[in-house]
Amino acid sequence: MAILIDKDTRVVVQGITGGAGSFHAQQMLEYGTQIVAGVTPGKGGTQFERRVPIFDTVARAVREA
Repeated sequence: MAILIDKDTRVVVQGITGGAGSFHAQQMLEYGTQIVAGVTPGKGGTQFERRVPIFDTVARAVREA
């Protein structure tokens, strides 16, 4: 499976505060990927790496980010 993105792609990361999610999100940020939101139930209102807002649901993340 291939996932194609470009400089204009806006990304939402599900499970951004978990082990695999945070590792890969950090790698994406370092590479320059435009992560606009993360999703982890129960952690809405916080931020990942002080720059990516975290939401409780994907629906809310897409609506607000």
